Amino acid sequence: MILKVLGNIGVKLKSSFYDLLPIIVVVSFFQIVVLRQPFPNLWEIIYGLVFVIVGLMLFIEGLEMGLFPIGENLSFALVKKGSLFWLLSFSFLLGFSTTIAEPALIAIAKEAANIAQKADLIKPEIESSYAFGLRLTVAFSVGLAILIGIWRIIKGWPVYYLIIGGYALVILMTPFAPAEIVGIAYDAGGVTTSTITVPLVTALGVGLASVIEGRSPLTDGFGLIAFASLLPMIFVMGYGMLIF
Repeated sequence: MILKVLGNIGVKLKSSFYDLLPIIVVVSFFQIVVLRQPFPNLWEIIYGLVFVIVGLMLFIEGLEMGLFPIGENLSFALVKKGSLFWLLSFSFLLGFSTTIAEPALIAIAKEAANIAQKADLIKPEIESSYAFGLRLTVAFSVGLAILIGIWRIIKGWPVYYLIIGGYALVILMTPFAPAEIVGIAYDAGGVTTSTITVPLVTALGVGLASVIEGRSPLTDGFGLIAFASLLPMIFVMGYGMLIF
């Protein structure tokens, strides 16, 4: 039994190492061949790499054991309950709650507020409220995006209609939005796809498409993350128009 467990751990560690191998090869090539310099603190880098491999293995295992089943079971239970209100409420709150606490979003909002204050776009006393408002805007937009994505699965709408329409709106808004907010808005679409949001939302979409008759988990269950990246761009540009 113990040997079997150790064998499974070894296989998963090997898989994690292969996942990281392209990064190791690229970094080593530029450090050794292009820069022709030894690695600084080589042993610390090796120790850190081992931790990353182990951490990646544990993270993937945790997703498979915990987050994916949670998302699928919740979607199944909510559909079985037969309440559209609770299903859509859960979808919105899931997107909002996982985004508002996202470290990448906190960092970019704080940095954006700091730079806006230094550029005299906002007063120093409202710097923190500006950053928090930016976080709230992105979190609300992600929650709404997940809600729309779930509604799309229920109605069976083609995903590309909504995605093309959304990006068309982004293109139309960009010339009218303040130049100081456009780059932040485009980056906001990326910082929302966190390590918790992606597996939970994906599992929710796949689980919902699996239990609704006539829906395919492959063609209908995916696409929610695209909405989560799209709507923040629209909302943040709108936020910039309002603030500036």
